[in-house]
Amino acid sequence: MFGGFGRYYENIVVLTGAGISAESGIATFRDTDGIWTRVDPEKVATPEALARDPDYCHAFYNAMRTELRKARPNAAHEALAELEQRHPGSVLVVTQNVDNLHRMAGTTSIIHMHGEMDRARCGHCGTVMDLACDLTTATVCPACGKAGLMRPHVVLFGEMPFEMERIYQALDSCDLFLSIGTSGNVYPAAGFVEHLRFRRRGAHTVELNLEPSDGHSLFHESRLGKATEVVPVYVQRLLTGI
Repeated sequence: MFGGFGRYYENIVVLTGAGISAESGIATFRDTDGIWTRVDPEKVATPEALARDPDYCHAFYNAMRTELRKARPNAAHEALAELEQRHPGSVLVVTQNVDNLHRMAGTTSIIHMHGEMDRARCGHCGTVMDLACDLTTATVCPACGKAGLMRPHVVLFGEMPFEMERIYQALDSCDLFLSIGTSGNVYPAAGFVEHLRFRRRGAHTVELNLEPSDGHSLFHESRLGKATEVVPVYVQRLLTGI
C-alpha cells in the first residue's frame, strides 16, 4: 500500500528548484558561483533588456539552451517519475527549472512555472511553440509569419509565473507537499509552504534539500543531503510505507 510511514497520501504536489538539476551538471542561478555572479540579470533577464538589446539576450539564451540540451536526468528526476507512475492518487510536479529533465525522466504531470528553454513565444501573435533552433531577431514565427519578436518562453524578472491559479488549486487539494532543491527565497514559490501551513491546514510539508532553505522552519519535516540520495530514499519510503 502507498503510505507515508503509516499515512496514506492521496494528492501530492512536488516543488522542484535548481538543486534537483545541479547534479545533472546544470548551473544554478543564485548560488555563490551561480550564473548571476557572472552575468548581470538586468542585462538579460528583464523585458526591458530584451527590448533594449535583443541580440545580446538571444546570444545568452542560445548558449544556455545549448548547455541544457547536454544534460540528462539524474536519480532524483527518475525517482519522481516513478512516484507518479506507481502512486494510485495524483502527483503534480511544479518546477521552477527551465530545463526538460523531468519530462525526459518520464514525468508527465508537470507545470513549468518559469517556462521552458526549449520553447519559444511570439510577441506578435502570442503563439507558444517547441523550439528546435536558436533564436535571433530575424527568426520568423511559423504561426503568423512575422519576424522580430520571437523570444524564449521563460519568465523574466517582473513577469508573472505561469499557471498560478492551477498551482494554488493543486496546493489547496494536496495532503503532501514536497519541496526539493529550492533556496526558499524566490517568490511566489517560496510562499507555497507558508500558504499550506497557515491558510490551508492539513497538508504534510517536507523539505528535501542540500541545506536548509530560507523557509525551512515552516516545514513539518526536513531531510538534508544531495538530491540524488535523499529523493530516491524518500520516494521509496512513500511507496513502500516503511
